[in-house]
Amino acid sequence: MACIPGIQKPDLHALPTIKERITFLYVEHCLVNRQDGAVTITDARGTAYVPAASLGVLMLGPGTNVSHRAMELLGDAGASIVWVGERGVRYYAHGRPLTHSSRLVVRQAELVSNKRKRLAVARAMYQMRFPGENVSHLTMQQLRGREGSRIRSLYRRLSEEFKVPWKGREYNPDDFEDATSINQALSAAHVCLYGAVHSVIVALGCSPALGFVHMGHERSFVYDIADLYKAEVTIPIAFQVASEVEGDVGATTRRRVRDAFLDGRIMERVARDVRRLLLNSDDSVNGLDEIDFDTMLLWDERDSAVRFGVSYGREYDASITVEVENNGSLVGV
Repeated sequence: MACIPGIQKPDLHALPTIKERITFLYVEHCLVNRQDGAVTITDARGTAYVPAASLGVLMLGPGTNVSHRAMELLGDAGASIVWVGERGVRYYAHGRPLTHSSRLVVRQAELVSNKRKRLAVARAMYQMRFPGENVSHLTMQQLRGREGSRIRSLYRRLSEEFKVPWKGREYNPDDFEDATSINQALSAAHVCLYGAVHSVIVALGCSPALGFVHMGHERSFVYDIADLYKAEVTIPIAFQVASEVEGDVGATTRRRVRDAFLDGRIMERVARDVRRLLLNSDDSVNGLDEIDFDTMLLWDERDSAVRFGVSYGREYDASITVEVENNGSLVGV
């Protein structure tokens, strides 16, 4: 098997950091394959080459055929693959995470399972939307009310600024065309944001399902994090596109959002904010070395952890007990 030609799977630490990756790439009606270390996108216009290790998330739209070899390359490169519906506005499935560590998801589960800690994280999320104000004393009901008022005011202001009629957020998830231009633009912009946020969350090893404000959905945490940036990024872009474009609103919106993500370094911001919310830390946000350790352990109710891959029985020796610090590093054997 060693003589089979091909590219060796890259080491995780050799891969581009999250902030350096392309936020997302949406494709449809094309063939996705690979050539060496690049993903090839082929349609009637020709073939484009995208370095797999530089891709954050690949959104596969209708009419897309993807080869097994391409999926292998994307998986090894740690890129998230998201299967979406027409114009990229329906989410169907996603690919694998980049990290091997369970550190962040364990911390996430701890926080979301404790009412006091969960409330603290939720308040921290709302605090990010109201800089300079103290929301530490507000209940969730009061926080939701404040946020609702903020977004309604934003809609009214942008409607007046861009001269776009606004009658509310109304859309049919099963029919993209069955909506006003502004609602089409909002749907397209938000799904791009969800895809980028989802890719960072799974790359860091977090659970998209364990939300603090949202709950009960497989992408609750994605919606939690995405809501931090909508008022700043996607909503203004949607109103601007709706005021200028009469044709393919979805395609234009995706391009504008892509450019905004690049200029605003959204991937880096998402990674930093997730770490700050879960770990109360901004350290080493640009790399994976601190959160990715490829070590399997076994849980023990008396000790922190014990070695994996050992045949336990009469010959069990307590000296193989392993201690694990909060940051996931091994500190004793």
